Amino acid sequence: MRLRLPEERPTEPPTGYKIAHPMLSQDGTRAGFTGVSLGGALPYGVLADASCVYGLRHAAPHRRCDCGFHCVHDRSVAEGLLCTAEHRTAVLLEVLVLGRYLRFERGFRYARQRVRTATVGPCACGTTAVGLADAGWGRPGWLALTPSCAGCLRGRTSVTLAAFARLAGDGLRVVARAGAGAAAGTDGPGLPPAPSAADLGVPELVAEAALLQARLDWFQTQLARLGRRGGGGVAKG
Repeated sequence: MRLRLPEERPTEPPTGYKIAHPMLSQDGTRAGFTGVSLGGALPYGVLADASCVYGLRHAAPHRRCDCGFHCVHDRSVAEGLLCTAEHRTAVLLEVLVLGRYLRFERGFRYARQRVRTATVGPCACGTTAVGLADAGWGRPGWLALTPSCAGCLRGRTSVTLAAFARLAGDGLRVVARAGAGAAAGTDGPGLPPAPSAADLGVPELVAEAALLQARLDWFQTQLARLGRRGGGGVAKG
């Protein structure tokens, strides 16, 4: 006798949580994510369909395979994964579980997903992030990004949180989690407040301004350095 799992027909898509690394295409025109374990070699967009990572022709998720997207039911469980050293620069995703899915004790394995919200952690220095900067690694055609404050960008390839959401499209919201130095509703001296659900427009604009100022400071430093090297009062041409 073949046992069958009970079927669910929810009126609304279930919500789940997972962690992933933010990614930027090489040409800077697209943004997405890549997983931290199985299937991590394949970046995906905000709205994506799963496929078997082993190249098998069955539809994902298959009961006798590990394929499909994975997420957990509890947000705190996903946040706990960010404590490990290899996942410190990942972001927390809130996703809608779409299509066929298999329910487990702690989460889902499923066929299709929509990323609703990406929560970005603090910069490595502990300050609230205003952008995402080149992390120093990636996948073919994609750069991995890491949370960064305005002071730590240092001329690296980077995008603001608002720009990342715009490039990713499909209604993605990107918010910043306050760093350890945040106090009294601010993120430290001279830094913008983290975006909130009630007022996303102003913080995003402030973040853009902070990023532009950091880049301007870097260019001024480079110009001053070139000026010292070319000093001497002799015109070259």
